[in-house]
Amino acid sequence: MIYFQFPFDEKIYSVTQNSEDHPIEFHSFDNSEIKKFEGTLTEIHAQEFEKLNIDSSILLHEEQEYTAENQEEYIQKLNEVIEIIKENNLPKLVLSRRKIIRDFRIIDLKKSFSNLCKNYPNAFKYFFFDGKECWIGAFSEVLGKFNKTTQEFETMSLAGTIAVNENWSHKEIEEQKPVSDYIRSILENYDTQNTLKESETYDHISGNIKHLKTDFRLKINPDQLDSIISELHPTPAVCGIPKDFCKNEIQKTEKFPRELYAGCIKIENHTHISYFVNLRCAKLYKNAVHLFVGGGITSESSPEKEWIETELKSEAVLKNLSFD
Repeated sequence: MIYFQFPFDEKIYSVTQNSEDHPIEFHSFDNSEIKKFEGTLTEIHAQEFEKLNIDSSILLHEEQEYTAENQEEYIQKLNEVIEIIKENNLPKLVLSRRKIIRDFRIIDLKKSFSNLCKNYPNAFKYFFFDGKECWIGAFSEVLGKFNKTTQEFETMSLAGTIAVNENWSHKEIEEQKPVSDYIRSILENYDTQNTLKESETYDHISGNIKHLKTDFRLKINPDQLDSIISELHPTPAVCGIPKDFCKNEIQKTEKFPRELYAGCIKIENHTHISYFVNLRCAKLYKNAVHLFVGGGITSESSPEKEWIETELKSEAVLKNLSFD
């Protein structure tokens, strides 16, 4: 069972179980796991969706008792990461954590998803239950979008996070620059038709927070798509620079595996192949919610501010969850 909504599109989509196609794939951060949803993409009208009986009691109990990092533990880890950044002269490394809420009320899946759709019109929203795991999310970062007709490929550099009412500091501006540089350097290698275009950097508002965003667009050969996505993922916005070194440090430093968090979601229809970065997301249980949050760390980062940033990010999903 899966339901999702594209950015700036009020239609809700699912899959029908009448084909062996896999139009939707969820890839974990380290690509060790792929969840495939078989069927044909199908549009569901809002009135029809409201009539659906989605039994939230299907959720499973939390099998393993995780102990989430508290503020003191996370700040200590952030200080360790900042030292790694300074010692290795890294532009950026991304550290994440789980925020765990334990509640014995049942989550209303349909209402929670509807809340996300209403409150995040510019985001990709989804929830699924595959018989074992239930995930829900809403986020704006596009890893890539390929138009099958025009052969145009789009992507974005999205980094730096502050509350909507705050002003950008040098730290956030410097955090976003290497993400844009990284993406630009990859796309230039595929720009055989000299069509690469880059926008100015601008504010991208997502609920209670905003990011710095730069858009990229170029024409590519269709057989280059898989290679580009492989090079882009994971982007510096969810990993760091250099990618391989930062991935290794993430595995050594973070308390829990990221699972699907910061992984890639692929959706293919007749006209486009879209790839989204699974950022503002949560894993749902009968008795718990695991919220996945993180932030880009630089040598100028303030651990206390980074903690507050992750708390802000956790609200993106948490404040939209509805309980029976």
